[in-house]
Amino acid sequence: MKRIIDGKALVYCEGAFNTPNGKTAHGLVRFTERYEILGVLDTRYTGKDAGQVLDGKDNGIKVFKDLEEAIAILEAKPDYLVVGLAPDGGRLPKEAKASIKLALEHGMNVDSGLHDFLTNDPELVALAKKNKVEIRDIRKTPDRDKLHFFTGEIEKVDCLKLAVLGTDSALGKRTTAWILVHAFREAGKKAEMIGTGQTAWMQGAKYSMVMDSCINDFVSGEIEHAVVSAWKNEDPDVIVIEGQGSLMNPAYPGGFEILAAGRPDYVILQHAPKRLEYDGFPGYRLHSLEEQINAIQVISGKEVIAVTVNHEGMTKAEIPEMCKQITMKTKLPAYDVLEYGAKELVNLLVGKTK
Repeated sequence: MKRIIDGKALVYCEGAFNTPNGKTAHGLVRFTERYEILGVLDTRYTGKDAGQVLDGKDNGIKVFKDLEEAIAILEAKPDYLVVGLAPDGGRLPKEAKASIKLALEHGMNVDSGLHDFLTNDPELVALAKKNKVEIRDIRKTPDRDKLHFFTGEIEKVDCLKLAVLGTDSALGKRTTAWILVHAFREAGKKAEMIGTGQTAWMQGAKYSMVMDSCINDFVSGEIEHAVVSAWKNEDPDVIVIEGQGSLMNPAYPGGFEILAAGRPDYVILQHAPKRLEYDGFPGYRLHSLEEQINAIQVISGKEVIAVTVNHEGMTKAEIPEMCKQITMKTKLPAYDVLEYGAKELVNLLVGKTK
């Protein structure tokens, strides 16, 4: 039976489900140990199965028109409303506030991973207090005295460390990282996920930091602290570090700190072959897969050991041939783990565990 950390939840994703701006909702629909997901709120897919919309596979999570409809239909009362939006800049749409207010009035806690902090809104704070519920801003940076500076202690970590980086943002790096963790566990290996964004925390990653809202001086230290804590506390065979953005994305040049501070033994690179431009930035050509592999290896001195494929814009029949083409171009094995699972990739990596 799956362990649930917090409780039952509805996910607010109005107008964004099944788009790059709904990636937090997508992660929660696919997997979370923090909540039991009762439904998704998006008028565009009312009545549909969220898993069917997202991945073509029913998972029993229904999409509702709005919060009122969900509460009227569901037998179980939700404990949480989770904001499942992940728009560029992390700003809360004005229309979302009405649903958040209604959730608080119904005695639901509210979790948000956006940069617009709900706890800075006096009206929402007063409503939460009145109804004896909690608002959690997952991206709110901890006080400086709770943050960690890089120490070099990560050099003591002697298990296999893998980083799942990407050639762009909103590419599925976190999903691939979780799939790998679960596949390692199924193969009899102890595996831990290092979350580097708000969604990984919402999915229940025990060792997490939120990279894009962390004070810059402490980013490397927080990555190191998460990895070292996972190693000390869990004694894993493998640690998988979730990537952020990409090295060459103009707005989200994530990955440098993960390579420098996380010090992975190998990199797995997520790539969407049909993407021509960086997500959300028309006119900014996506650097080629070969250029990005070279950049990672030059910066880190570490090997890109495999490519994982995001099949957006592709038919199922196209996927095997695309993987073959990537292997021919890069001399690296290529896998679509979302479509076919990660057993083959894990078989390749198990021999690298210490």
